[in-house]
Amino acid sequence: MDIQQSITNQTHVSITLANHLLSKKSPTSNTVFSPLSIHVVLSLVAAGSNGQTLDQLLSFLKTKSIDDVNSLSSQLVSLVFADGSPSGGPRLSFANGVWVEQTLSLKPSFKQVVDTVYNAASNQVDFQTKAIEVANDVNLWAEKQTGGLIKEILPSNAVDSTTKLIFANAVYFKGSWSEKFDPSKTKDHDFHLIDGSKVQVPFMTSKKKQFVRSYDGFKVLGLPYLQGEDKRRFSMYFFLPDEKNGLPSLLQKMGSESDFLDRHVPRQKVEIGEFLIPKFKISYGFEASEMLKELGLVLPFSGGEGLTEMVESSMGKNLYVSSIHHKSFVEVNEEGTEAAAASAAVVMLRSLMTGDKIDFVADHPFVFVIREDMTGVVLFMGQIVDPRDA
Repeated sequence: MDIQQSITNQTHVSITLANHLLSKKSPTSNTVFSPLSIHVVLSLVAAGSNGQTLDQLLSFLKTKSIDDVNSLSSQLVSLVFADGSPSGGPRLSFANGVWVEQTLSLKPSFKQVVDTVYNAASNQVDFQTKAIEVANDVNLWAEKQTGGLIKEILPSNAVDSTTKLIFANAVYFKGSWSEKFDPSKTKDHDFHLIDGSKVQVPFMTSKKKQFVRSYDGFKVLGLPYLQGEDKRRFSMYFFLPDEKNGLPSLLQKMGSESDFLDRHVPRQKVEIGEFLIPKFKISYGFEASEMLKELGLVLPFSGGEGLTEMVESSMGKNLYVSSIHHKSFVEVNEEGTEAAAASAAVVMLRSLMTGDKIDFVADHPFVFVIREDMTGVVLFMGQIVDPRDA
């Protein structure tokens, strides 16, 4: 398996999800989610599927075999998600958990994948008489894995006595900018909202050279995080449309090219003119199954004999995914970024003319991406339409 091609395919899935979520589901609200977190939960479901359900999952995940899915997942866990904080890099945690009805046991082949590929802790629980307690346990687990940022991944009505399995994934990221902003320079400026009105919000600024590049209809800023002693390089990218109301067409452009992100990453620092980035902090949650169905992934949610590879029981014929809950949090300030999420269930360098300064003023709705630049893996994506809307 070509790991780089797999990551490119995975990123394409990420952008498809983001495009649907940002433009169709919540075009007017601040949004953040971890496409990777949803990808991992779907990969776990795929590992326990067969027949047409498996085929549909593989097709949706843009991969050929369940071995490729498992191989990508295990490499991501070891390559991208090792904690970098002991060596001075970003603090990262990535955790998977599985909760199984105590009267059932996982098939040995599936349990091996759960244990070794996903490093998931499996828990035997009593859904029949203690469904609410189990839901609380899952919520506490997600809260612990995300440094307290994701409080309630499962709503109270998501689990009942008919629940047989829960798969959950949590991602936590906290990085400091390699060049921090001076808080004394942070000042209020106008931010233009979608409806044409303006609000005053705090903007950070700097006079230092930045990774900025202009493209047709939009600009991109890359803010690198402090790197640890390993080879990984994490950055946050701001995709800013030229037009104040240019977000929908920018999202469309992002969604139409599979290698869009790779081809629109600024690779060199340039002199900047006016430079303003708003501070923001958002939390966003949604139930993902409706969106996935709209994108063509229907069989895992419809019952039938698709999920027969999970448990040792004839009951496996009747399993289906009832819901996939996802919640993310991101905060951007002078120091850096803190973000968390949980889910349950060729480049040409065009050198700039010297003396040309580029302005980058993020005073209207934009898209942001947090990714690891060596592999290209996207950890978080979202949009800011109103920085006040915490």
